[in-house]
Amino acid sequence: MMNSFLALLAVGAMLPWAVEGTCRQHTLDFIVLEGDPLMAQIEDDIVTDLAAVGVTVNTRFLPKEQFNAAMQEGDFNLCFTESWGPPYDPQSFATGWFRPENEAHYAAMQKMEPPMTMSQMETLVTNVLSVESEEARQEKWTEILLEMHRQAISNPMWSRRVPAIWSRRLQGYTSGHQQYDYPMHNFMVDMGSSTIRVAPGAQTGLFVTTGPMDPHSYRPNEFFISNWIYEGLVHYGENGEIVPALATSWTFTDTTDGGQRWRFTLRTGVKFHDGVDFNCAAVKLNFDHVLQPPLNHNWYHGWYHLPLHATSWDCDGEVFEVMLDAPYYPFLQEISLIRPLRILSPESFANGPSTSPITHNSCPTRWGHVNGDGSMPDVDSGVSVQCVGIRNFSGTGPWIFAGSTNRADGSIAELKFIKNSDWWGEAGNVQEMIVVNYNNSNQVKAALLDGSLDVAVGDKVLTPQQVQEMEKQHSVSHRTILGPRLFNQIIVMNAAQAPTDDILLRRLIMHSINKAKIVENELYGQSSVADSLFPKDAPYCDIDLTPRWDYDLEKAQLLNCVEVITDATSSNDSTPLVLGVVGGALVLVVAVSLACFFMGRRSGYNKFSEEENQKKRDLASGPPAVVGSPGADPGADRRIKLELESSEDVGLLKEIPESLKRRLHEEIFMPLLSIAPFLPAW
Repeated sequence: MMNSFLALLAVGAMLPWAVEGTCRQHTLDFIVLEGDPLMAQIEDDIVTDLAAVGVTVNTRFLPKEQFNAAMQEGDFNLCFTESWGPPYDPQSFATGWFRPENEAHYAAMQKMEPPMTMSQMETLVTNVLSVESEEARQEKWTEILLEMHRQAISNPMWSRRVPAIWSRRLQGYTSGHQQYDYPMHNFMVDMGSSTIRVAPGAQTGLFVTTGPMDPHSYRPNEFFISNWIYEGLVHYGENGEIVPALATSWTFTDTTDGGQRWRFTLRTGVKFHDGVDFNCAAVKLNFDHVLQPPLNHNWYHGWYHLPLHATSWDCDGEVFEVMLDAPYYPFLQEISLIRPLRILSPESFANGPSTSPITHNSCPTRWGHVNGDGSMPDVDSGVSVQCVGIRNFSGTGPWIFAGSTNRADGSIAELKFIKNSDWWGEAGNVQEMIVVNYNNSNQVKAALLDGSLDVAVGDKVLTPQQVQEMEKQHSVSHRTILGPRLFNQIIVMNAAQAPTDDILLRRLIMHSINKAKIVENELYGQSSVADSLFPKDAPYCDIDLTPRWDYDLEKAQLLNCVEVITDATSSNDSTPLVLGVVGGALVLVVAVSLACFFMGRRSGYNKFSEEENQKKRDLASGPPAVVGSPGADPGADRRIKLELESSEDVGLLKEIPESLKRRLHEEIFMPLLSIAPFLPAW
């Protein structure tokens, strides 16, 4: 029997070796935004990891304009992007998948794995936005996220946290709850000047410029500046709670036509920075300009769905009313966004409170005459808007813009903000804030250490290594914190362009990239490995996504680094490989099982015989003594045992060298783990 066992073992152990061979070769086009040394280092790690499984990566480091063009046109296999964080995730980011020329997902999702299509996915996302039941909404989002996970188009890399470092002459700062939310008004000065100097993280990394600074448009506006100057009706708070801002309370009721009526009670006694009273008429004027058709088209503000659902708005005294054509659960989240529905003073519009939203809209002048040529899809040719911008920057927020200082070349050296002493909220004792433009992170670190800079806050102001150094080496003079996990860095894999149109290749890529090593070595542990499209604490996103597309080099090699048992002319069909591995695994399982059975049978027989003989001896000697009682045989409770040393088969196994045992373990169990025939439950 032992000879039969060894023969089976030999056949089974040979099968995994039989399918080993060279890796199938793939070549990928990876686009990366130039000028970011950290992402260049991470790109190098990714290229190295993929090379280990036969994937060659040709990376193009592109300037922003060329990068955006390639991303929007789908001219890539791999592309870095990131989720938008709260309050955009998951609903606003997901609706952005279907906006032409938006970000990488629009191009990558043009070809999805059947039976799912991009059109069907858009329907799923659109439908969930009108689900009123919290439980039903969770079920719908679970369906969407599981399907996106199955498609293997988004490779989540890590969840980012925003650092903040400040001089210990200050205290009281807490991290904001959305990207570019830097609540500098919370600082208290313990010693020294009431003016603080700040290096904030911007869309470009280090702060460079302001953009037009209007509250109603997007890049190149800097969000943190908009957030300091302007406010909305509500604010996005901790753990996603919607808290009062310019509105103190709100209610909604369902209407007979299937829509909803929202009523906002407005805060009283509030003034804009220019001294004008805040009131309902000011709120309506801002809504008129932002939501004026065709600006509610998805080329402009319609990238999220609030502009599509808001059908009318008006004032009922000092209560602001908004009518929606259907229930829309993200309504409050989307009026908490830093743009576009922040409230500008009526006197800041081109012609004051009576400014026409059609002929003199507050949209930035670079947008020009929107639909002036009548070419916008799904928009009547006679519907257009002329963008003229705004004439000053008066909001109601905690900071008032007080001007800038330029360098000789015309670039901004510093921005000055002063405390809004009439602000309705609670604030610290900082009276003036200077935003400083530094050329690089080394200058920022040096300024922190020499005391000429008080605060560095935001992503990519300092490198991860510098953040770690400030935390570990300069904790006496500076405080360092990491904010909540706000958004996930993602590699989008283009399912509409070869060779990443092959889902097996996309899975191979996911299993081949060592994300934990990148987080540890390049990000210095300041992020965490991500395994989902959105951070787990985003609403409706804390679900178990299986199978896991995590780093597993052996699984990646099993997927790609084999020449199937059949001849070398085999196509991409993986069936022979799977059958070969499964067949080999089954032979090994049978071999091990038979060996255990026959060994166990012999040992079990010995044990049974010993038990029967002992019973006969016990009967012959009279009633047995209780084990452990006086007069009892001390060995009675150990007499019935399995004599492993007397087993010929076990003795043979004991003679197998440790090196061979390890090899047998690798050849038997690792392939089984790779094809996952077992389902651990708990």
